[in-house]
Amino acid sequence: MVEAAAKSKELIVRPTVAKAGLEKFLSKLKNVSMLNADPKIVAGKNFKTIFESNDADLVICRTFDEMKAAKTAGKTFGYYKKVLSNADVDEIERASQAGASFVVVDANDWKIIPLENIIAKLHKSRTKVYTTASSSKEVKTMFSVLELGVDGVILSTDSEDEVEKAGQQLSTVRFPIKVARITEVKDVGTGERVCVDTASMMGMGEGMLIGSRSNFMLLVHNESVGSSFTSPRPFRVNAGAVYCYTITPDGNTRYLSELESGAEVWIVNREGQSRRATVGRSKIETRPLRLLRAEIEGETGTVILQNAETIRLMKPDGKLLSVTEVKPGDEVMGYAKPASGRHFGMEVDEYIVEK
Repeated sequence: MVEAAAKSKELIVRPTVAKAGLEKFLSKLKNVSMLNADPKIVAGKNFKTIFESNDADLVICRTFDEMKAAKTAGKTFGYYKKVLSNADVDEIERASQAGASFVVVDANDWKIIPLENIIAKLHKSRTKVYTTASSSKEVKTMFSVLELGVDGVILSTDSEDEVEKAGQQLSTVRFPIKVARITEVKDVGTGERVCVDTASMMGMGEGMLIGSRSNFMLLVHNESVGSSFTSPRPFRVNAGAVYCYTITPDGNTRYLSELESGAEVWIVNREGQSRRATVGRSKIETRPLRLLRAEIEGETGTVILQNAETIRLMKPDGKLLSVTEVKPGDEVMGYAKPASGRHFGMEVDEYIVEK
């Protein structure tokens, strides 16, 4: 089975600005390397091009004869098709078999189902699947179709903000997960904790980074392990007290109390690899709480979690440790870096002490 991250994702921009404003628009694009534009118009702008021209770096063909000509000329070529029926899906598969490096799928009316069928047919091939979009919201959807997502999206826009928002869908983070040594365990009475139910299933070794400081967090495991009294809930992280931080895909921190349906969070595994998950709901309820203080390479921090058997941390050997069993000297997995300030969740360089 091909993993979802086996192929890198690409955001391709099709500028729709007037020619007079093109240079200014292009100068503001960040982390974009390819344009769907006439190479003659954007010559000298340090972008690769994908276009219906033999001058483009990637040549878009609309017929099999054009593909043969491009192949003879030694060009990297692909096939464009507007999808209206299953016959069009079959034609795209034939184009892949004929050597197309990519296919551009234009599915304006029905997007999801045709793309699911095409991805299913081509995901083991060397042919990349591109599609079109007119907003960052569409880009997000296209990158998640059939879990694998398309390999690239051609975004038609005249907005730098839309390009930036769409580009965020490509970003991922690898957190430097390290060993945290527990130095104090203290029951702190009752308070409100947040249970985060996501729209994604989590497996062993995955959870959320939770902490009292934006630069010091422990990896709280999901509830994929049940007990004799509870059923597994692999979509859930019983995250911590309402004031605790987690890091979100926009690069900011959020208080757990701020998380609501539709928000995005990072799901992180013990190797520090992350993936996005959408919050389905968050439940704030009064429960008995326990404070854990820990140290990671000279940095210290705390987290307050619900005091219950189903809330677990992860040990360096991958085994789980229930909050009810944690004691000073135990080692669990966490994340820490030198302190910096936060202003409404955004990181800023300022002197700050958090205790």
